[in-house]
Amino acid sequence: MAELLNLNRLAYFTTVMETGSFTAAANRLGVAKAVVSHQIGKLEEELGATLLQRTTRRVTPTEEGRLFYDRAMIILREAEAAYGEISRGAVEPSGTLRLTAPLDYGTKMVAPVMAAYLRTYPQMRVEAIFDDAVSNLVDEQIDLGIRVGWLTDSSNQARRLGTIRQIVVASPGFAASLPPDLTPHQARSLAWVGNTQLRRIGQ
Repeated sequence: MAELLNLNRLAYFTTVMETGSFTAAANRLGVAKAVVSHQIGKLEEELGATLLQRTTRRVTPTEEGRLFYDRAMIILREAEAAYGEISRGAVEPSGTLRLTAPLDYGTKMVAPVMAAYLRTYPQMRVEAIFDDAVSNLVDEQIDLGIRVGWLTDSSNQARRLGTIRQIVVASPGFAASLPPDLTPHQARSLAWVGNTQLRRIGQ
């Protein structure tokens, strides 16, 4: 199996090409001349080609060396650009965040936080889906799902944002129709509407 590309060796080679000598390249890179010579030798060994002609007075590139230099510079510039782009993104996030939350909770609690988040990170965009349906985060490519209730899919990573209380309520008209001595056990037989995301609903 071929050895993985060593970007350090490309940097040694391009520096020698730019400075014209192993000594000058070593001084620019802050390493010993022997290190530069060794790395260039390993690079030529891996490529199976002579990149530099060495004499006591000068170092000159071969035809293969000139061609390889042009390609090596493209690789190094792309690597540097990718590194800079990712490192900047680590400092200031950019891109699109897709999230989902229940309708009531999303409009009352998530929307204000989302607005503050966008003020802090203006390079970001947020696509919010406020819906009581439980979305499949993977299939719908959603980054963050805010749920009321308990996590049922153990493959998801979860963090508690707060706690809720489960309270039984009724409209004034319906409550007036109930006997005053109604017990909780008897109330279980009444028609009711419940959130199935809550644990032990109806028990």
